[in-house]
Amino acid sequence: MLRIAFATSDRQTVNLHFGGAEALMLYDVAPGQADLVGFMEFPKAEQEGETTRVGLTGTDKDKVIPKLDFVQECAAVYAASIGASSIRRLMALGVQPIIVDEGHDIIDLLNEVSLAIVHGGLPWVDKAKARAEAAKTQPTLSGIEPARHDLITSIDD
Repeated sequence: MLRIAFATSDRQTVNLHFGGAEALMLYDVAPGQADLVGFMEFPKAEQEGETTRVGLTGTDKDKVIPKLDFVQECAAVYAASIGASSIRRLMALGVQPIIVDEGHDIIDLLNEVSLAIVHGGLPWVDKAKARAEAAKTQPTLSGIEPARHDLITSIDD
């Protein structure tokens, strides 16, 4: 399953610039299905100055930070336009920025991702699947593999 974000004002098409997006939709996409898992509207904000926050630049009034926070668990973000700074910031989070023609149907893009999960054909989908699979096999607790132990339930055991 991959989580995908779309910059949209009408909930049907990709029709917004990422940085200036007034709304983003999140879908979890698996072979043959897509589940809407999030929708957030963003107030218009003016960017003021720069500061460092988790390796990214911007301030609390930076209009992109709330969007980055919202999409940080996504494999990709589709938008009608994405500025160079936002592209760098998305990539730093491990989120693939994807620019499509304004008015592109979200359902068509979801179908494309679903097919790519099964059959390949979109390099970013292959990379996202590999990352997700690697995360499942990563050891936890500083190199200690998770383990289950059967424990006694009485002193007679």
